[in-house]
Amino acid sequence: MAYNTELADRVREWLAQVNDIKIEEKRMFGGLAFLVNDKMCINISHDNLMCRYNPEKEEEVVEKMGFLPMIMRGKQLKEYCYVEPIGFQKPEDFEYWMKICLDYNKIAKASKKR
Repeated sequence: MAYNTELADRVREWLAQVNDIKIEEKRMFGGLAFLVNDKMCINISHDNLMCRYNPEKEEEVVEKMGFLPMIMRGKQLKEYCYVEPIGFQKPEDFEYWMKICLDYNKIAKASKKR
């Protein structure tokens, strides 16, 4: 499982400051996922963030530095993207991605239990 442990710590520390959420860490998507209130919220994949965001914000997020669409089986997955390190090096950029993921988490549907 290849993911940046320093980045995982950064996400972990940021989420720990948020009140009234339940956080679970799980190995998913070849990295480390942070599930918030039983829903996939953000993932660390190698040195990138994998973010789950409101598809209504698509035009906004594609303009952000470091944005990469998430492609699976030849199709772009709506509401998911990768963000390269250049896109979250600055604290305000990191906070942007964390907040956009948490905001969507409140209204996102949970995956079916297997």
